[in-house]
Formats: sequence, structure tokens, C-alpha cells
Amino acid sequence: MTTTFVKNPKITLIGAGGFVFPFRLIGDILSFPALRDSTLTLMDVNPDKLGPVAAATRELVAHHGFPTTVEETTDRRAALDGADIVIITFQVGGVESYRHDVEIPRKYGIDQTVGDTVGPGGVFRFLRSVASYDAIAADALEVCPDATFINYANPMAMATAYLNAKGLRTVGLCHSVQGTTRMLARTLDVPYDEVTYRCAGINHQAWILEFMHGQEDLYPKVREVMAAKHRRGQGADDLAGDDGDHSGAADAASTYEGGNEQVRTSIMNAFGYFQTESSHHASEYLPYFRKTPELAREFIPERWDYYEICVAHDDQGDIDAQLEKLKAELAPSVEYGASIANSIVSGTPSVVHGNVPNNGSLITNLPADSCVEVPCLVDARGVQPTAIGDLPPQLAALNRTNVNVQTLAVRAALEGNVENVHHAVALDPLTAALLTLEDARSMTDELLEAHRDRLPERLQRES
Repeated sequence: MTTTFVKNPKITLIGAGGFVFPFRLIGDILSFPALRDSTLTLMDVNPDKLGPVAAATRELVAHHGFPTTVEETTDRRAALDGADIVIITFQVGGVESYRHDVEIPRKYGIDQTVGDTVGPGGVFRFLRSVASYDAIAADALEVCPDATFINYANPMAMATAYLNAKGLRTVGLCHSVQGTTRMLARTLDVPYDEVTYRCAGINHQAWILEFMHGQEDLYPKVREVMAAKHRRGQGADDLAGDDGDHSGAADAASTYEGGNEQVRTSIMNAFGYFQTESSHHASEYLPYFRKTPELAREFIPERWDYYEICVAHDDQGDIDAQLEKLKAELAPSVEYGASIANSIVSGTPSVVHGNVPNNGSLITNLPADSCVEVPCLVDARGVQPTAIGDLPPQLAALNRTNVNVQTLAVRAALEGNVENVHHAVALDPLTAALLTLEDARSMTDELLEAHRDRLPERLQRES
């Protein structure tokens, strides 16, 4: 039996009309009895996107007979006013801005499968969101200063670091740890609920430091099985497709995860540990895998392109399908957001892997100002990160190549120095592997111009 610590909480979703994810998260929230007395405030700047999500939410609440209050608004300040928990899920500029993130770098020979974490795509996805983060922070510090912020927006490390720097108590969440550990357990044919693991690093490049089945160290089997299944140059098998929604527990290998894992297997063979984001993503974060189209196909024979998935996506069809599933069975997905809300509201403890400020004490061989992904205890006192100590030195070194980009992009946003934007892109490992410094600057200038109207004024003036 648990004690309720927050009565009738207000849970606000900023970006509730977004692609794939927000309605699945609403289903997660309603899966927890302690959260069904909530006021769910759904906010988006686009009422045409927001309306179908709000209508589906009301239909789901009515179907299950819950007392939940559902509000919809395009007024950010009203949505934040009095909120206990705020969940950020938006992408500023939508698919049209995203197109610049992938197409301009491709002109220069940089082919990003996603372009949302580091690299030119990640830097500019972050920078065009900064003005919105500034506005959210200014309102929140006045109308909900004690709220817990949960960030799902990519680039996770940059966005979460920036929101914390602006004074918001923010944890960033991803599905990478949950998805990867489940994939490895499935690959080894070990029941997932019998597996324990220890994982830490940075978002999309955290490391499974331990992987255990009872007292058995599973890493020797992981190395043996993955090396046998995933060899550079092998052809693509018949794999399940992927729609970009990874909130559920996959039950088979797909084009996204578990099917083409030559990249992550190669990283593990070289550096000793398995990382937590798919091989598609992982190939963007290091200089070894995408030097030429031919080399990329050797490691990823079946291409996965998130921009193309977004362009082809049917929003209404996705909502309708999810609504019918959630009417039939209301159960939480693998995402952490709703479990954090439940722990804060009810006091029931949970453990999540969250992205939080390092502050020099969580991962001691990563920079003090980095944003790290570590296990966190959550209860009525909020999100409490776990100190890891040193990572194996080779893993910290790999992380630092990405932290360099993140730190400089955040500094550009905080200080308005456009030269730091150039520095961030030039230091990206894939960019550095493919471009001269002169070409990197030209590409960055094109991206600055393409995104000019969405950049914060302090960067517009110098660009």
C-alpha cells in the first residue's frame, strides 16, 4: 500500500500534437491508477495537430471511465501555470526544417540516417529549438517553479543540458537502454525479467557495463553470439520494417534494432562494451562507418532513414490504431516518463536511466558540464541520479568526442557566439572524417542561413 504525496496533479505535455509519441505517452500515464485523477493539459502551437490527440485522449478516458480532466490549449503559459510535471516532446520546425538538417549535409557528402543527436543535424535541431526553450523557461520560473520537467526532445543531451542551465529541474528520457537490453536478452534467449545490468554514459552512447543472468556474466555470450550473427559485409536478411515508434517492447529483429547490428558489434569488438543506440544511429556518431556509401552498406546493408519515415507518416492513422489498442488493453510501454510521474505522485519508488547534469560527480572521467545518462532512483522526492565513478577509459574517450559537440552547441545557445556553432559542427566525428575545415564552415553557413528565422536572435545577428 502506498501513500499519495501529490493530490490531483497537473501534468502538462508541451508538443502534444507531435509525431508518433505523445498519445502513446498519454496511454502510459493513464495506465497508472495514481495518475488517473490528474489534469492532463495538452499544449501545441498547431491546433490542427493538437485536436486529434486531445479528442483521442478524451475518448480513451471516457472508454475506461476515468475521472481524468483533459484540457487542450495553444497557450504555453496557461499550460504551464500550476503544473506539477511538464513533459516536452516537440520538434521546432517540423519536417520542413528537418529536411534542411539532412539535405544540406548530404550535399557535402555527410549522410545522416537520423541527424538528431550530434553532427550538423543534431546541432541545428537544437539551435532552432532554443527560442522555444527560452520562452518555456521564462514562463515556468514564474508559474510552476517547482515542477519536474521531463524532456523527450532530441538532441537529448543538448536540450536537457540547456533546460537545466536555464533553471528548470529537468531529466531527459530515451528508450535506448530499455530497447537494447531487451534486444540482447532476446538474442541470447534469456528471460528479460531475469536479467540485471549496469549502464552509463551519454544519451545514445551509453554503455552496458554489466549484463548478468543471476550470477552468470552474460558478456562472453553476447560477444560470441553477436560476432557470429553480425559480420561486416553480410547481406540483409528478411527483417521486420520500422515505423519510428520505439515505445513498445520489440519481439523480433527489425531494420532498426537487432537485425543489422554490424556497427555496434564492431564497436564492442574494438572497445569491449555494447552501446545503447541502434547501429544506424551509432554509425553517425563515430568516424569509422560512413566514410563512403560503399563502406556504409558494408556495415548497414538495409538502409533505415528517419527523415523518410517522418515524411511518409500518417498521423491520424497512427492515433486511431493506438487508440484501439489502448481501449483493449491499457498497459504502460517501455518508456520511463509515466513511471517517473507515478513515483513522484504516489511515492512508489522506481529506477530509470535518465539524462542529467554531470556536475563533475556522477561520471568522474567525463566533463563536469556534460549531460550524462545514469541510473536514477525516483520517488516522492523526485529524480535522484546515481554516482557511477569512472567509466572504462576508452569508453569515456569515445563519449568525449560527442560531448565536445554538445558542450559547444549549448555554449553557442547560452552566449550567442556563432563561432561556437562552427566549432561544434567541425568537431563532430563524422564531419571531421569527411570534410575539410573550409567545407565544414561552408556547410554550417548554409545551415545557419536555412534556419535563420528559427534561430534565437542572439545567433541571428551574427549569422
